[in-house]
Amino acid sequence: MSGDARLTAIVVIVICTISFGLSDLPCEPRDVGIEGRSIVCVCNATYCDTITREEPAPGTYVVYTSSDAGQRFEKSYGVIQINDQGEEGEVESDEDPDYEPVKVNEDDDLTKFSYADDDSIFEDDGRDVGDLIENVLNNVTLRIFANTRHQYIEGFGGSVTDAASINWRKLSDTVQTRLIRSYFGSDGIEYNLIRVPIGGCDFSTHPYTYNELPWNDKALSNFSLSPEDFFYKLPMIKRSQQLATDEIKITASTWSPPIWMKTNERITGFGQLKPEFYQSYADYHVRFMEEYEKAEVKIWAITTTNEPINGIVPIVNFNSLGWTPSQLGIWVANNLGPTIRQSRFNKTLILAVDDQRYILPIWLRGMERADPKSIEYIDGIAIHYYGNFVPAYILTLLQRRYEGKILLSTEACEGPMPWDRLKVEIGSWRRARRYATSIMQDLNNFVVGWIDWNLCLDPDGGPNWANNFVDSPILVYGDRNEFIKQPMFYAMGHFSKFIPRHSRRIQVSRRSLLSVENVAVIKPNGNLVIVLQNRRHRVINVRLRFSRFQYIDIEMEPRSLKTIEVKLN
Repeated sequence: MSGDARLTAIVVIVICTISFGLSDLPCEPRDVGIEGRSIVCVCNATYCDTITREEPAPGTYVVYTSSDAGQRFEKSYGVIQINDQGEEGEVESDEDPDYEPVKVNEDDDLTKFSYADDDSIFEDDGRDVGDLIENVLNNVTLRIFANTRHQYIEGFGGSVTDAASINWRKLSDTVQTRLIRSYFGSDGIEYNLIRVPIGGCDFSTHPYTYNELPWNDKALSNFSLSPEDFFYKLPMIKRSQQLATDEIKITASTWSPPIWMKTNERITGFGQLKPEFYQSYADYHVRFMEEYEKAEVKIWAITTTNEPINGIVPIVNFNSLGWTPSQLGIWVANNLGPTIRQSRFNKTLILAVDDQRYILPIWLRGMERADPKSIEYIDGIAIHYYGNFVPAYILTLLQRRYEGKILLSTEACEGPMPWDRLKVEIGSWRRARRYATSIMQDLNNFVVGWIDWNLCLDPDGGPNWANNFVDSPILVYGDRNEFIKQPMFYAMGHFSKFIPRHSRRIQVSRRSLLSVENVAVIKPNGNLVIVLQNRRHRVINVRLRFSRFQYIDIEMEPRSLKTIEVKLN
């Protein structure tokens, strides 16, 4: 880049800083008063922080930083650097020469796998040992290959449960709008996915289903929505659609059908679907979509029942329906699949399993063995966040085995496990870090989208009829007519705000011994977006190389997240 061009770019950056940077309303911080916690940001009838995305000028980049120390989408700017001599040893190529797609054979056991990592070479360049150690401990080099491309991204979002919408309704109209704008608006983090329960779940004030009476009503002659749909969930969804910057794609999941369909005739516990009601349960999903269609809410995808393991290994005390792998395969092949495909909702996606990472291979193989048509009917695989005792690489293996099926993460929250001492941990950066780690791991293993659990909860993590309280990115204080944004909210935003639908993940390769968590995409407009996380308690210097000649240097503050949007020349 010539001296004049560099000066022009710097002038553009200064203009952007003046004209756009000042339009953002900064976080109104609140110190939660607990050692080791970060701040939360307060929103009420008179104030709420905002964030706008800035379009970088050619040859420049914009950085957005959040950190444990209290930064929240703090903006900074830079110019792409040019090394006229080129990087020593670097071959000029826009594709990663080391990348080899994973191949999965028909008989591969997906419960047995190992990591494949980038090879790194560190050569003595004549510096003293102290300099070499400091270089190893504090410097990272990542090579971005914009032409080595993977899955398209659908988006990011959260769930409209009874609990979320009840808490939202506690606020005044003005503050309700601020909360929705914070998630879906152009000056918010621009969610474009929602998940909604079909009937009740544990995040309801009481357990309920649709068509509970008359008993054994195979024809579902009394199917109707609940007051919770009409007064809470649908209004929250509709308001989100009005303020969103993109189409909101909605995924729906059933926790439990009417108890007369179940072997144990209870909302919880060890219970599966009675075979005589297999078709009725398939029809149950169509009837739900018909009723939501009347409210002008289109369902983009359904899942094959929330967490089927809960009704087989009954250790949870909330709404559930158990499916063994073979039972699920038979029902999808003979009932759900044909029913959906022969209905007017035949474009609705069917996402299988909807449970933890570690059971996915077992259930999918079991479905396949029970009836191969079950795999033909499904469009994708739904994944949950909890108890992921196997590495995310299993998702890459699943994607290769079930080619053409999307992977969607449909539920995540912090504080759900029996060993979580605190269900709600206000101001926890650790929980934000865990979210960011999970999102990066999932995206780097072919997941197309990531849906958080409750959009908002009360300070106790409810309401929840089963006392299964958990944390949420937004907590509502109805008595104060305010809500707070936790660090998890900003962790979500570092992805959802800057990675729009139809972006495509691109390859990142490590070129140093040390690394930081990362994911990169190319947007539909050609800009590159890279998200980095420094989990360490010290500064890490990161060099992002885009070619043999072009690079930028980024300083990662301790325990920080950065999103960098780059517009190459």
